[in-house]
Amino acid sequence: MSLPPLRGSSTMLPHWKCDAISKRCIIYGAMTILHIVPAEGEPFKHTLEGDSLVIGRSSRCDLAVSDRCLSRQHVRIFKSDDDWLVEDMGSRNGTRLNGEMIPGPTPISPGDVIDASMSRITFGASGGTEPQRSSFDDSRTIFRAATDIISESEREFARPSDSGTEELRHAADQLRVLYDVHHTLDESTTAEEFLDHVLERVFVHLQPQHGAIFLENGDDLLRAASRSQVADTDEFPESSSLASEVIGKGLAAVVHDTSTDDRFAAAESLLDAGVRTLVAAPLLTPEGAIGMIVLSSTLANRQFDETDMELLAVVASATGLRLRNIALAEEAAERRRFQQEVKLARRIQVALLPAESPEVAGLEIHGGNIPSRGVSGDYYQVVERPDTNEVALIIADVSGKGIGASLLTFYVDALVNAYLGENLEPLEIFNRVSPQMNAKTPVESFATAFLGILSTDTGALRFASAGHDPTILVRSGGEAELLMPTGMPLGLMPGAEYTASEITLEVGDSLVMYTDGITEAANPEQEEFGRERLVAVCRGHHAESPKKLASSIEAVVDTFVEGVPYHDDRTLVIVRRSRG
Repeated sequence: MSLPPLRGSSTMLPHWKCDAISKRCIIYGAMTILHIVPAEGEPFKHTLEGDSLVIGRSSRCDLAVSDRCLSRQHVRIFKSDDDWLVEDMGSRNGTRLNGEMIPGPTPISPGDVIDASMSRITFGASGGTEPQRSSFDDSRTIFRAATDIISESEREFARPSDSGTEELRHAADQLRVLYDVHHTLDESTTAEEFLDHVLERVFVHLQPQHGAIFLENGDDLLRAASRSQVADTDEFPESSSLASEVIGKGLAAVVHDTSTDDRFAAAESLLDAGVRTLVAAPLLTPEGAIGMIVLSSTLANRQFDETDMELLAVVASATGLRLRNIALAEEAAERRRFQQEVKLARRIQVALLPAESPEVAGLEIHGGNIPSRGVSGDYYQVVERPDTNEVALIIADVSGKGIGASLLTFYVDALVNAYLGENLEPLEIFNRVSPQMNAKTPVESFATAFLGILSTDTGALRFASAGHDPTILVRSGGEAELLMPTGMPLGLMPGAEYTASEITLEVGDSLVMYTDGITEAANPEQEEFGRERLVAVCRGHHAESPKKLASSIEAVVDTFVEGVPYHDDRTLVIVRRSRG
């Protein structure tokens, strides 16, 4: 057998004395023999000299072993008094002694077996049978936190001059693949195209038989891209067992034989598809893993190792960040499209509202609407009824906010105006509108509304209120009355019925109709403006014109909220009887 050149080699064999009770072994002489079965290359012997030996993949170790899965400084064998001990040096995957993970410095005896990554070291064996490769090597599964791999790779890139030839080659491989992946950014216009390009480049460098990129889709996994070197086979099986480790815990993995690993023994999807060896890594973003890349092969075709896992982890991290950027760009584009739609909806809605306060003999009228989200769920109208000396006053507030609420206002407007054209009374209109809304809109959709018919000759006001905030009647002397609801909100319940009331506005009296965006406006202490404050403002400014009174109300509310954004639409309609 051809042996590699060894530091301090000797043919001298040690003499052992073993205590049968304590199993401690005392070495007579200065040297003992280690039998090493490396992950790569032939088994060999090493003569242990001195009191300490550091083993790892780095050329700076006392004993460098050809195993890319070893840490640079993986394990130390050292002498303490008359005992020999083995100690893991903070390696990525730990060290096992006779199949058990060692928690710290642990005594060893002749014949003990040390497993360091994919390599096996037999301590103190002499003469006779050479140690053989064990089936344990082929069944090893390695899991590492992907963030640790990324951090280590960044350190390698930052300090290449401190690394040996092997480390430089590893860093160069990573940079080459990353360059290929980033180069695809200029060629990709969509996430789907980008993922296809990533798999293509990964296949070139890692040579798997099958591969796929999975993305989280709620509680499910979405196969976003797949590729295969086997004809007519591009469907990669989903594995919840693998996803729970890689995506759920953010771990990169290399599995050397799924059939011998308990974690995958029940993964029928992988085993049935012929997957025996695989490497996987999570698609990392600052918010966590959003998916994973998985590459697989058969045991005979390709055996992945920890270097492949490290390389895939770096690529997967870059892929995850790029996907996040693509998603953010798509969200920004969608937001711009939505804003355009909101602007269009607002233009349509404004067209439904009075362009300016109508001029009606004997009345002063002012109305305004301020949406909280671009479009409003509030609605108002002041409509002169044909062939009469009457004006219809309408204000409504539909449930919800935004586009959905604005669509419902269009529906309410269409229904109310259709019945107004038939010269129906307020209670008749509500008794017709409410059941139609209840039947044709979602259960959570309803509207509060106030509808009054005001005679410009007599000041008589016939009204119905569908659960709306009480309209304030401010008398010319400053006294205030509340016009309370006469029924429940429109569309809330099937079979709802409404009643009507009637009052008379004298010259100088004003009606203040509003929505709850005004009374529910809150200050930094979350205290609402409230109806009592609104009534007080109306009484204190009762002699002002409707436009001036509306400005006073707005100013007082703005001062109260102290800059806190309004969370609801605000609508205010004020009608004052100026003469008889």
